Amino acid sequence: MSEKLYTVGKIVNTHGIRGDLKIVPQTDFPDERFAKGSALVFFDPQKQTRMPVIVESAREQKKMFVVKFKGFDNINDVEKYKGWLLKVEEQYLSELPDDEFYYHEIIGCTVVTDEGEELGKISEILSPGANDVWVVECEKGKPVLLPYIDEVILEVDVENKRVKVHLMEGLLD
Repeated sequence: MSEKLYTVGKIVNTHGIRGDLKIVPQTDFPDERFAKGSALVFFDPQKQTRMPVIVESAREQKKMFVVKFKGFDNINDVEKYKGWLLKVEEQYLSELPDDEFYYHEIIGCTVVTDEGEELGKISEILSPGANDVWVVECEKGKPVLLPYIDEVILEVDVENKRVKVHLMEGLLD
């Protein structure tokens, strides 16, 4: 079980009495991740316990997904998984086009401006609307929000965990 796991969602609640779970997606590919037959892993962040599961059905509902897993047919079967994470094994990750990245590749990257100044590290990715926003935690001062657009994000070096950016006027206040 040395396979690396990547978070694709968080189990926030049960839904109905037939074993469905409410999942907050943490992936750019929820339709693919929660597709029927998808192999995922329930992961307990406290105890680091893993349990492989297979998606039986899923539907989107108010920015969440209601997912039914094979073999869980009752609310009592799934109640204990509230708060657990839903993960995918590395072998199931798809190859992405050159200009796309997985969240886990971006989070933790050091952000450097095109003038060579180090800003901080990317702590999270927000998806408020048209484009993602990368949150940079700075040594001092409040976090910087970088829109994921070509004018701002110049270069992403996943291997060296570095992102080169151009700070447009108004990004740092």
